Amino acid sequence: MNYPRLTTQQVADFERDGYVIARRFFNADEINRLYEVATTDDALSQHAYGVVDQLGRQSKLALWFTPGDNLYGRLTRSRRMVESVAMLLDSDAPVCHFHSKLMMKEPRVGGAWEWHQDYGYWYKNEFLFPDQMVSVMVALNAATIENGCLQVIKGSHKMGRVEHGFAGEQVGADATMVENALKTMELVYAELQPGDTLFFHSNILHRSDANLSDKPRWSFISAYNAQSNVPYNEKSTACITPIDVLPDEALLEGDATGVGDERDFLSKEADVTLK
Repeated sequence: MNYPRLTTQQVADFERDGYVIARRFFNADEINRLYEVATTDDALSQHAYGVVDQLGRQSKLALWFTPGDNLYGRLTRSRRMVESVAMLLDSDAPVCHFHSKLMMKEPRVGGAWEWHQDYGYWYKNEFLFPDQMVSVMVALNAATIENGCLQVIKGSHKMGRVEHGFAGEQVGADATMVENALKTMELVYAELQPGDTLFFHSNILHRSDANLSDKPRWSFISAYNAQSNVPYNEKSTACITPIDVLPDEALLEGDATGVGDERDFLSKEADVTLK
């Protein structure tokens, strides 16, 4: 079976726009298995925590650093993911895994995420090179305008890092700079179908609305880093450990299940962005 990779045109689109969507990057069998496991994963439920937006609505997430041989690790470490990310990073160094998280926006209650850059968070970890960091979102449900899909400001990664402060329990980008960006660049609603995959630069401005629909919006996000981009304020060494790449077929092979309690989860108390 032939598995997808990013094309040279998609890499050029990413460099120009700060993001690119790869449609059907994961097939229906892979996504169905992943979603079935995620929704019944006791370890994820136990380690998930809520983050409150400015209106008091809450989104839930579970975040961990070291990718294992569980189903999520097999996705993160799949050859199509790692090779595609390598094409986007401004480095020839090996690709490493910073962290993965499952985002759970439940119907009617899932909160918004304020305008921010991922590097607005990761700057605190003292990574020096934002061009060597990429996030990859895999849609487990349809992500639509109605259920709060991701919004990006096209090309805003070229602004560099914007100052961030607190917005509810979240870190939010400077409102004036966001307003200026919206006057200058295009706002894009990144609507996705299950299996569609969004690659986005660590400095692109993005947000999402609350999920006020009657449909869930779950997504799986892995953040990648080049081994050469050594942080000076980060305890986990996963971000400078080259990924042990797995064949794409591994996602559907064997009996791999949930994340398990052995993962190095981030707790809400340890999340410095909430303090």
